[in-house]
Amino acid sequence: MREDPMMGEGRSDTGRVPPGALVDPWTYREPASRLIGEALVDRFAWDRLAYLGDAFGHRMNGTPGQQLSIDWALAQMRADGLENVRPESAKVPKWIRGAERVTLLDPYPRDLVMVGYGNSVGTGPEGIVADAIVVRSFEELEARRAEVPGKIVVFSPVWRQFPHDESWENYLALRHFRISGHARAAEFGAVAVLLRSIYKPHARQAHTGSLKYQDGIRRIPSAALAPEDALMLDRIDARGGRIRLRLEMNARDEGWVDSANVVGEIVGRERPDEVIVLACQYDSWDNGTSSLDDGCGAIVVWEAVRLMKKLGLRPRRTVRTVLFTNEENGCTGGMAYRDLHRAQLHNHVAMLEADSGVLPPMHFRASGTDETIATVTAIGRLVETLGMGPVATPVRIGTAEDIHPSVEAGDIPSLTLQGNNEPYSAYHHAHSDMVEAVPPVELARAVAAVTVMSYVLAEMPQRLPPGKGQGARGTSDE
Repeated sequence: MREDPMMGEGRSDTGRVPPGALVDPWTYREPASRLIGEALVDRFAWDRLAYLGDAFGHRMNGTPGQQLSIDWALAQMRADGLENVRPESAKVPKWIRGAERVTLLDPYPRDLVMVGYGNSVGTGPEGIVADAIVVRSFEELEARRAEVPGKIVVFSPVWRQFPHDESWENYLALRHFRISGHARAAEFGAVAVLLRSIYKPHARQAHTGSLKYQDGIRRIPSAALAPEDALMLDRIDARGGRIRLRLEMNARDEGWVDSANVVGEIVGRERPDEVIVLACQYDSWDNGTSSLDDGCGAIVVWEAVRLMKKLGLRPRRTVRTVLFTNEENGCTGGMAYRDLHRAQLHNHVAMLEADSGVLPPMHFRASGTDETIATVTAIGRLVETLGMGPVATPVRIGTAEDIHPSVEAGDIPSLTLQGNNEPYSAYHHAHSDMVEAVPPVELARAVAAVTVMSYVLAEMPQRLPPGKGQGARGTSDE
């Protein structure tokens, strides 16, 4: 047999099994073909995703849309014939945005595009009118601290060039401005904070997300500006011009309320206590319908179990889909799952999350032992013809928030379905995240790939060995 020149990259045109793999993927060619064919044959997944957004809108914590969508998912899973369908309780914070607006008063009147950050305090009904100071870094804020009292601080951090995933890498590199910029500014006497949204300028839209207040530091309102508007203020400030703003935010905190993760299964025929978990967030922010981030991922992991059931493919192990509540504002759904299932985590063979969209090119990422990586790489060959790239490692930060608590507590191998971050970032937490952002054919391909991967992991004779490797790498680690 000739040597495979691409063996080191996890690909093969000869069917060879990577060293250390626990399974020969070609043993499962026939069921894989059936699952792929069923996933690709129609628009069922996309139509279900469209209904989710059209019928319930956003799924923000504590809103009617969130509860109605949970009730609908439970009913539909039962209609699909899934087993052990149930809600699993979790507490979520209920933060209400209310009406919000920011207006440039000087040098000329103009409404700016903004969106408040989750958990932000409001301005009060009278709003805040103040001059603004624009800074590009925490170091500049420190150097100009004498100018800050009574001002609105506008953070306009420098956009960095990265060879790949430029928008996503900037999001990760600059997220500390959103999380703690308000506290830094408040310590120096600022009355509010605005932050340039982590997008390339392209559609004049603002990017929401959550922030955290710190005990002992005055809480001030915090919101995002469209990058075009933040850069305009940056230029005015650089010229020495005066910037005067009116900020109005009617946000309020209504405490903690009840919610639930949605769970459905196909029970294993031989080893029902051994579980493959397929997960995605099911909540959202309140702008757009969060179809790309990440209603589509919820549909992907739900469809995987539905298709196995439809085709009568009951694997050795249980495959469990979990639609997690409150990934966006604290990951309490993921923590509730960990706490409820802590005694069974040793029998969680693998956990897979699909929370980075389905825009191509897609690939799987994995974290675990060398055997786990080799096995996932081998199974990945069954879906290469779908356009899936080679399996990569480790799981990337920010793409496995919901499974992270359980992966860490149970030392569990983890996988993610990784979409293309660059176009995904243009819709992330934005008003433009509607179902039209999700191509039906790419959603079908993602469903096919996840279904095959999870079926083989659940069906192969030997389970993956325990060991999280570099783990699920939630952003709470940073």
